[in-house]
Amino acid sequence: VILSAFDPVRREIAREAMQLLIQDGRIHPTAIEEVVGKVSKDMNEAIVRHGDDAVAKLGLPPLHPEIVRLLGRLHFRQSFSQNLLDHSIEVAQLMALMAAELGLDVTLAKRAGLLHDIGKAVSHEVEGAHATVGAEIIKQHGEPEEVVNAVASHHNDVEAVGPWGILVSAADAISASRPGARSESMTTYIKRVENLEKIGNSFPGVEKSFAVQAGRELRVFVQPEKISDEAAFALARNVALKIEAELQYPGQIRITVIRETRCVEVAK
Repeated sequence: VILSAFDPVRREIAREAMQLLIQDGRIHPTAIEEVVGKVSKDMNEAIVRHGDDAVAKLGLPPLHPEIVRLLGRLHFRQSFSQNLLDHSIEVAQLMALMAAELGLDVTLAKRAGLLHDIGKAVSHEVEGAHATVGAEIIKQHGEPEEVVNAVASHHNDVEAVGPWGILVSAADAISASRPGARSESMTTYIKRVENLEKIGNSFPGVEKSFAVQAGRELRVFVQPEKISDEAAFALARNVALKIEAELQYPGQIRITVIRETRCVEVAK
């Protein structure tokens, strides 16, 4: 039996209900309605429990009940096999470490890290990028403006105000790209990075290319005497089109073309 649903919570309710029905053996409309009702009630309680546990684990003060409920829903969603609630907790912990080193508010850092992907809890219901959707949700429920902007800007959908959005972006990348975080074998990962750099190097005027951020960005260094500033923009677009045509990859890949002119003179 294959279960499919855009809503991961509804899919989990269906999975648990089907298991109970098969164990019971009485599969008829009345039994189905009773079991689904019971599982749905238990699921609502489990969602709140998972949200509360995440907040308590980070030592944060109580959050708005609706935010806690949405956090709990992330427990049932995966991103490349990485549990989104565990990922959010990990980002919050990384944020706390960075904030402490920089002398910033650690509690505020944890809130921003924990809530950065909360928009994914409703991404199947609401149109728009999860970062901006999540920011709008937490703004409606009284989160500080610093946290709202950090959530909205961590994928550069809006401009970051202050350091929080930049720190969330860094912590998010660290959590997602560390070895073992996502279901991609080392061989596949190395091959993908090699192919990225090979595509970058295939264009005339390119000096060297480097895949960075676990293959999420390709930085292309060009020879300034061969590639003008105008040509650099066209090159970035052409590299992106070739990657789209030839590679399979999760998410997005940013292409950054770097043209540098150095003028050196020696004083004797």
